Amino acid sequence: MNKFEQLGLNAEIVNAVSDMGFEAPSDVQEKAIPILLQEETDLVALAQTGTGKTAAFGFPLLQKINADSKHTQGLILSPTRELCLQITNEIQNYAKYIKGLKTVAIYGGSSISDQARAIKKGAQVIVATPGRMKDMVSRGMIDISKIDYCILDEADEMLNMGFYEDITDILSHTPKDKKTWLFSATMPKEVSTIAKKFMNNPVEITVGTKNEGTKNVSHEYYVVAGRDRYNGLKRLADSNPDIFSVIFCRTKRDTQKVAERLIEDGYNAAAIHGDLSQNQRDLVMKSFRSRQIQMLVATDVAARGIDVDDITHVINYQLPDEIETYTHRSGRTGRAGKSGVSMVIVTKSEMRKIKSIERIIKQSFERKDIPSGEEICQVQLFHLAKSIKNTEINHEIDSYLPQIEELFKDFSKEEVIKKVFSVEFTRFFNYYKNASKLNSPAANHNDYREGEDSGESTRYFINVGSKDDFDWMSLKDFLKENLDLGRDGVSRVDVKDSFSFFNTDTTEKDKVLAFFENFEHDGRRISVEETKDKGGNRDRKKRGGGGGFRKGGGGKRSGGSGFNKSSDSGSRGEGFSRRSGESSGKRKSNIKSSVSRRRNKK
Repeated sequence: MNKFEQLGLNAEIVNAVSDMGFEAPSDVQEKAIPILLQEETDLVALAQTGTGKTAAFGFPLLQKINADSKHTQGLILSPTRELCLQITNEIQNYAKYIKGLKTVAIYGGSSISDQARAIKKGAQVIVATPGRMKDMVSRGMIDISKIDYCILDEADEMLNMGFYEDITDILSHTPKDKKTWLFSATMPKEVSTIAKKFMNNPVEITVGTKNEGTKNVSHEYYVVAGRDRYNGLKRLADSNPDIFSVIFCRTKRDTQKVAERLIEDGYNAAAIHGDLSQNQRDLVMKSFRSRQIQMLVATDVAARGIDVDDITHVINYQLPDEIETYTHRSGRTGRAGKSGVSMVIVTKSEMRKIKSIERIIKQSFERKDIPSGEEICQVQLFHLAKSIKNTEINHEIDSYLPQIEELFKDFSKEEVIKKVFSVEFTRFFNYYKNASKLNSPAANHNDYREGEDSGESTRYFINVGSKDDFDWMSLKDFLKENLDLGRDGVSRVDVKDSFSFFNTDTTEKDKVLAFFENFEHDGRRISVEETKDKGGNRDRKKRGGGGGFRKGGGGKRSGGSGFNKSSDSGSRGEGFSRRSGESSGKRKSNIKSSVSRRRNKK
């Protein structure tokens, strides 16, 4: 008897499973399917991404649905369009031998009227994103008042994305006697709240330990200075020639920026984030699945629809804001029984987060060094040798061999080999021959206690404050964007009446102080100085450019003009211009408007 048949599945589903090549159920399927088939019960299932959860709820759902009735009986909610379409496709494959059963996907970015017409024609199963589903329910386009089953897939991620109100509103339109099946990788408080509010004595199954990471994934971290983060990423890619990876950034802006830099540097890369149209996202994912793209740079939200079994590496270019999100990221690799690697690039000040993640995933990280240029050249050389050895001979070349042999008749075998391998090796050697080491000499992460300052932070005084129309958020945005320090580059911003304080990693100190040399506004010099005082008094150590105001410059800023900066590297962002000699060609801009425009673009 087929192993899926032993779980109680009928012939139609077992035949579809066989067609798809499934040989044995996964752990979560083995635990969930018999319960859902034999009992009419609510269920909470905790299992990592990539463990076969769609089949765990999809098989029982299809077996329980009456295909002869056209009304909607099953509703599946998922966090993103990609995952919604993926689940729909899988459910349709599972139901290929169930005559008359129809599944419809409901999601934003596509015609709402077309989706409504598809539902009216009859759909026993609806797979939907919360936002579009709520919209259609409120417009009376969908009737879910008689559904029998509601499945919340990736429940923790839906709640992390802010869908709590949408989900509770949708569930309020469903019958109280329906059965709710909740599938999640982690069990935060919000998921527990949903379970208590909308479920009746649910059966709970857990594959592994709650919030635990998959055992097929090894975890590594690399400590670099903030300015070396991108170069560190490139070296990790170069030291893994067969890399097929997802690279995670926090924001859409960073995702696009990193992808563009990788493409400029010759990597097969692309970005996927919320600003792309559905067609653009589909094209990117098609290229990624076909391996035309080796490095997919993604936000956490966009990555929810990535269901590719052979991803070799997940690279955390930036750690997520919510530590629990790391579990979802690392779950992109190590799928379907294969092994994978999750890499984290951190600065010294972020190392304490590693301990927090270890407690959640119940696995240890291994600290590793960013490979040196010499190590990368060696890896690439032997990768080339292996590729040449494994290449199948194309005998179309045979007719050209006499001319080729004639060309190399004066060379020994050793010389020919050297020349062949030098074609590729020289490119890496020239790039890395003078490369510096990127590893930051930090202590082992076990020496850092949770919440403890790493001691590598520098505090500064700046003589602008609330009188200059700044609050802590706008000042932080201005500093981190124009100094190019990234999301976590500026911390502990404290805005007073006529002055403020902020912190950066100590490795960025020279960059910060140099940036604010000869920085003026309407004849007023804006000074930034290092201060030893953490409480914000004025006893500070003066650095670069002096302090206070230039004589005659006035105290309070009036009007909406910006600041002008002199810089050796030309323009440093909106509102700045190069000043030479007598300040020729100054350009003014409203910094507050500049920051606001940037925020609106995100």
